[in-house]
Amino acid sequence: MITEASRYYKFDWITIILFLLLVGFGWLNIVSASHSGDTINYFDFSQPYGKQLMFIFLTIGLIIIILAIESKFYERFSSVIYIISMLSLVGLFIFGKNVNGATSWYAIGSMTIQPSEFAKAATALAVAKYVSDLNTDINRIKDQLRVFAIIAIPAILVLLQKDAGSTLVYGSFIFVLYREGLSPIYLIILFMLIVICLCSLKFGVIITSIIITIFVLVHHFSRRRKPMFIQPISIILISILVSFGVRYFYDNILPFHQKDRITIWLSLEKDPIKLERMKKTIAYNLNESEKAISSGGITGKGFLEGTRTTGKFVPEQHTDYIFSTVGEEWGFVGSAAVIIVFILLFLRILHLAELQRSQFSRMYGYGVASIFFMHFFINIGMVMGVIPTIGIPLPMFSYGGSGLWGFTILLFIFIKLDSDRINQW
Repeated sequence: MITEASRYYKFDWITIILFLLLVGFGWLNIVSASHSGDTINYFDFSQPYGKQLMFIFLTIGLIIIILAIESKFYERFSSVIYIISMLSLVGLFIFGKNVNGATSWYAIGSMTIQPSEFAKAATALAVAKYVSDLNTDINRIKDQLRVFAIIAIPAILVLLQKDAGSTLVYGSFIFVLYREGLSPIYLIILFMLIVICLCSLKFGVIITSIIITIFVLVHHFSRRRKPMFIQPISIILISILVSFGVRYFYDNILPFHQKDRITIWLSLEKDPIKLERMKKTIAYNLNESEKAISSGGITGKGFLEGTRTTGKFVPEQHTDYIFSTVGEEWGFVGSAAVIIVFILLFLRILHLAELQRSQFSRMYGYGVASIFFMHFFINIGMVMGVIPTIGIPLPMFSYGGSGLWGFTILLFIFIKLDSDRINQW
């Protein structure tokens, strides 16, 4: 299943260059966030930047393997890849290593591998394969339930390993299915659920229930059709049950550290003094991240010159909070440049996805773009305090071999699928 050597260079180099720019600049920021202020030995593999450099070199070999395999392989064996990936997630419950409260890693000597990073690509392949099958109709309830199950299995397994951040990423597949004809009612339901959850926490169940009832009844009676009370009453009852369920989950089931993060984000604590104390302790990472970003100004303090970064004010800055390094050392200009490159990558992937001749390749491309965007949106929003603190890496930027390899596999499988279109011209 190896392609001819003459086809090795016929890939979308714009996407590859954007990927390399993000990986290279991400590594520079890992150097800034993890060096101790002494002379830097870039090949010191005991330091995060040295390890990440090793991961990058290994990534080159991984890219060569992915691009060398015949593109039909990924479609034909998508189900096998998905099953193997799910088994690797199940195996964590027996052989997994606990790190920071999450059992999401396999320990292999001194290295750790996080299979959830690879499960995203496997799920994208499985979803694309199932929906593109000739016997599948995305508007048929039976097929909808099956594709939702394909997405829900890895999401639930990851959630049980206490990795809520990675679980949220699987919600991005709703946009893939919407592109393929899934009824927009699902997007409306998703939006309404988010609104109900936020209102229930912020204003309480009673006020939320009153708002829902008024809104549903006004909308129902404003329609010109003959009134039928079963539908609005059902919507109201379900919404109220969801509101009660959200509040109960928040008060009685949600872990304290996650509950505190939501409390700070929505300012749910009534005592302002206690709220400020919580912000200084529980939200310490976020506060220091915001200070680092704001201290960078317009042009930043310069590479390796970030005082808050060098002083290690932001704990584990080289991982989930890597963007705060960009803000301090490269300023608004550098931060905007990084965001622009990410947006260009998303738009490029979507553009290529629309050019695909097969539904499988198009769906997979949309899956890649959606997963990348979800990671980007959550991480940047978290670092800037727009959304609650959620542990999730910034693609190609955050330290970690599993994350880098997972994103590489995700993207370069699509680049390989796209190469079929290029080579057919």
